[in-house]
Amino acid sequence: MALTRSVSILGCTGSVGRSTVALLEEAPPGAFRVEALVANRDVAGLAAQARRLGARLAVVADPAWYDALRDALAGSGIEAAAGPEAVVAAAARPVDWTMAAIVGAAGLPAILAALSRGGVLALANKESLVCAGEIVLATARAAGATLLPVDSEHNAIFQALEARGGAADPYATVEKIVLTASGGPCRTMSAAEMAAVTPEAAVRHPIWSMGAKISIDSATMMNKGLEVIEAVRLFPVPEARVEVLVHPQSTVHGL
Repeated sequence: MALTRSVSILGCTGSVGRSTVALLEEAPPGAFRVEALVANRDVAGLAAQARRLGARLAVVADPAWYDALRDALAGSGIEAAAGPEAVVAAAARPVDWTMAAIVGAAGLPAILAALSRGGVLALANKESLVCAGEIVLATARAAGATLLPVDSEHNAIFQALEARGGAADPYATVEKIVLTASGGPCRTMSAAEMAAVTPEAAVRHPIWSMGAKISIDSATMMNKGLEVIEAVRLFPVPEARVEVLVHPQSTVHGL
């Protein structure tokens, strides 16, 4: 009989968080137990997810929304909390698996709290590795935690390296790592056309439906720069051996 795995989702109402919730809802009954769900300000979305998944704890990062969350969970038996300290405390609760999907450097304290107690951390927050990569990796090593990259490009590289048959050094014969980039909505524009691009046009990605920040970062290619730094942190290869290939079809995510 399969054991029930305990799960927490940090950033449950964002794009990655909603996808994670959908997967949990499709899982066989009893496969997962949800310990904590954390959102920024989307109280209605957070409360609805917590009720559907039977979460033990729901946390809203903005303390101004605590009363609204408490009222939305009234009668459910689900614990409500709010504020940055409550987010970190939720991340520190013992679970088998944590999805870290809080956007930006704001997610770093919760990531460090989750890694410090071990277990598996699925990382969808590249900014934490960009701004504090050595600290994040050292924390994971010290606690014996497993760090799994969720960014599709890095996950593709991770899977490719895992498929090398347990080689003593899976990087020994790797000449380079290639991250692909769609090029975003501005890829074929002239410099003059790009000068007139509006935010509304920049977030209309030709392939992916993403949040506003990552859509803008994709349009400017800044996101790929962050992903190169992330790759160098995750995979012990020199920066010179990490390349970017513009691949508009987005069929291949990493080579």
